[in-house]
Amino acid sequence: MKFRLRPGSVARAEDLFTACVRECAAYVAGGGGDAALVTAIGALVVEHSAHEPSAERAFDALLRTGQLALGAGEIRLARRIADSAVALRARSKGAWRLRGSALEADGRESEAVEAYERYQSLAAGGTEDVARRLTVLRAKRNALLAADAVDPGARLRELPREEVRAALTDAMERRLAGHGATDPGTRALAEAFGTYSRLAVDGAMADPLLGGAAPLGVGDLRGQVEGRTVCVVANGEDVAAGGLGATVDAYDVVVRVDSFRLHPPGTGARTDVHAVAHRSGGPGWRQPVTTRLVFGEKPSEWREAVRERLVPGAQRWVGDRTLARPLRDPALIGETRWAADTSTAFTVVRLLDFLDVSERLDLVGFDRPGQLRAEERQWIRSHARGNDGPLTALR
Repeated sequence: MKFRLRPGSVARAEDLFTACVRECAAYVAGGGGDAALVTAIGALVVEHSAHEPSAERAFDALLRTGQLALGAGEIRLARRIADSAVALRARSKGAWRLRGSALEADGRESEAVEAYERYQSLAAGGTEDVARRLTVLRAKRNALLAADAVDPGARLRELPREEVRAALTDAMERRLAGHGATDPGTRALAEAFGTYSRLAVDGAMADPLLGGAAPLGVGDLRGQVEGRTVCVVANGEDVAAGGLGATVDAYDVVVRVDSFRLHPPGTGARTDVHAVAHRSGGPGWRQPVTTRLVFGEKPSEWREAVRERLVPGAQRWVGDRTLARPLRDPALIGETRWAADTSTAFTVVRLLDFLDVSERLDLVGFDRPGQLRAEERQWIRSHARGNDGPLTALR
């Protein structure tokens, strides 16, 4: 059987191929239960032992077996086949793509990047699926490099994938304890933590999930409010009747919450950021805004709200998973003393206060009863720098 190897290497190629086929056969002998994989291995054995073997058919059978092994969750076998395939044909696009997929499934993401890049170079760019996978893997690698720059001792980029999240959490908690939340290194580590966590769970979010909007992370939100005056406006008839519309619209960034309604003379006419709980209904979701932050304690709650309630075209940016539960996420505020069902208004106020980059941060209309829970109202009072009727200044 003559594979495309260097002169004199035919015997070695046959030995390599035979060893790989034997390992596949051992899967069947050991009671391997995936029917499609067992069938593919049978076809591979037939091609390998044919009286007049075809190198092309045998190699195609090998790749198909590797793909089915991957689909069946037989990662070790898939890696063994992929390694053999690239050794047999170093310029095979299918072999390098299989190797990238097998390495990715095995948690060896840096090596997977190299395999996918080799595939792309051979395939003149390759497929959109591989390009998307590479984008995610590179972004995850860059996030770990950024985290290691803050905490070199953690050596996060060298850890197996299944250990990274726990190690990142430990690094974040150590940084918060040693340097505090406002330290630049803490902020950089928090952003790396958030980016990696979102990508590890969701990958690169596709446009249909976000209604055509772009995902917005912690760093993006910080950029939107940095050096600007910000107000968070309460809902309710008292606020609408307060005649503060012109005052509200004078802020650089106007934030509204949950099922808000606009009454321009009292509440102002502009909304830049809409913060909304996953369980909130009403017209707020339909209001055109620049940025929409969706809060959900559980990943399933956040995902369901984004998929089912987001109105396509009603927002340019949507907060990603890094902003789904900021009060209880150790990568951000991480204050576990707060109840899981904190009000949306307090959640976004506490987040903006934590970011600590706005020139001015005011609350409008939160002096009325019922707008905040008792413990939230107490926190606002203890941190306020001034009160002027319905206006409460935090910055």
